[in-house]
Amino acid sequence: MAPPLLRRIAFSLLFCAVTALAAADDDPFWRAPLIEKLTGELKEIDHKLTEKPDTVAYLSRRGDLYLFLGAYPESIKDFERMIALDPNQDAPHWRLGIAYYFNGQFEKSERQFVKYHGYDPKDRENGIWKFLAQEKVDGLKVAREEMLTYPETDREPFIPLYEMYAGKRSPEDVLAYIADKKFADDKHAQFFGYYYVGLYELMLDHREHALQLLRKAVDVLPADPETVYMWNVARLHWERLLKEEKKRQ
Repeated sequence: MAPPLLRRIAFSLLFCAVTALAAADDDPFWRAPLIEKLTGELKEIDHKLTEKPDTVAYLSRRGDLYLFLGAYPESIKDFERMIALDPNQDAPHWRLGIAYYFNGQFEKSERQFVKYHGYDPKDRENGIWKFLAQEKVDGLKVAREEMLTYPETDREPFIPLYEMYAGKRSPEDVLAYIADKKFADDKHAQFFGYYYVGLYELMLDHREHALQLLRKAVDVLPADPETVYMWNVARLHWERLLKEEKKRQ
C-alpha cells in the first residue's frame, strides 16, 4: 500500500479532478456535496481495506465509489480483484462491464455483458449495454445483427427502448411513449427513457439533443448514490458529454 501521505495527496487530487465542473454555470447545486460525500466514503472504505485487503464486500463498494468518481482504472482493479477472490462474482458483475465501457475497453465490456446475459436472460438493460459496447467495436450494423434476444416481458420502458436500438422505433416515438400520462408518477421509467434515448442520440452523434436528454435523466431522480446506482452512471455520461462540448466551443 502507498504511504499515508501519498494516499492523502491522491485523494485530494481525485477530489479536485471530479469537481472541475463546479465553476460552470450549469453545474447543479447537488454536485459538490455529492462528490464530497462520495470522496469521504472512499476514504473510509480505503482505510478498511488497509486492514482487510481481501474483503470482497469492501472491494465491491470501493469499486463502485471509484466508478462514481470517474476513476475507472481503479474501479476495474477492485472489481477484477473481487472476481479473483470469488469467481462466482464474475457472471453477475454487470458493474464491471460499465467500468470497462467508460474506460474505453469496449471488447471486454461487451464480453462482460454477454456473461451477464447467461446469468440473467431477461434484462434488456444489459442488452442495451452489450449493444453500446459492441457498436464501438463492430459498428451499428453488426451490433444490430447480433443483439441479444429477450422472449419475455420486461420493466418499463425497456421493450420500446430495445426496439429503438434495433432500429424498429425512432427516438421521438419512445419519448412520446414515456410522455404518456401513465408514467406521470413513474420517475424511474422517465429516467431510463431519457437516459437511454440520450445514449442512442449520442451514438448517432446528435450531441446537442443527447446532452439535453442526459441532463433531463439526471434531473428526474434525486442525487442519492446509496439507492440509485444507474443515476450515478447517467450523471457520469452527462458530465463527460458536457465537458466534451465545452471543449468544442
